[in-house]
Amino acid sequence: MSESRPRSLAETEAQIEALRRDRGAGHPDTLAAMLELAEMLWMRGRLPEVRAIEERVLAARRRALGEAHADTLKALGKLAATTGAQGDLEAARRMQEEVLARGREAWGESGRDTLRAMNNLAGTIAAQGDLAGARALLDEAIGTLHREFGPNDPDALTVLANLAALLWQHGDRSEAYWLQQQVVESRRQAFGEEDAGTRAAIAVLEAMPRDGMP
Repeated sequence: MSESRPRSLAETEAQIEALRRDRGAGHPDTLAAMLELAEMLWMRGRLPEVRAIEERVLAARRRALGEAHADTLKALGKLAATTGAQGDLEAARRMQEEVLARGREAWGESGRDTLRAMNNLAGTIAAQGDLAGARALLDEAIGTLHREFGPNDPDALTVLANLAALLWQHGDRSEAYWLQQQVVESRRQAFGEEDAGTRAAIAVLEAMPRDGMP
């Protein structure tokens, strides 16, 4: 049986129009299709259009679900990522701080989405030059992920790799190298040598000495 081909932009836009007509502009299916379109536009680098769509989805979810609903927070997180990618780090940080604060209540302190929000906020804070603040968030996320899900959990390894990259960029290369070694070994154990994530982690580790590791 042949695989179904991905929808084109035009087809996705047509689907959205049909959903608006049949189910309403604020229907969850309509909003989900809009976010799908936003992802397609993101891949094409059309960030102003992405941001406009995400702002409409966020406004609709706030009206229908309230500020603190999990789906509203996920929409806010997407908008924050787009805003940050456009270079407005301060606005992105404010949004991500809101996602994390409300997410602790919506998802719980140890919920995966809470910890992912923590990781995302750390990335923005690091981009603003606050290494200590970013590291504190990443350390907290790693500690909770290890405790709740184990050291080989995919989210735990992602955050650990982000911490290694952060330390490397800011000159703490010995600890960064050691942490990246942990990422590689954990991925080998959990997912195997041929896993794409394992191969990517190995490539990062191999690049580190060439950048000046003694």
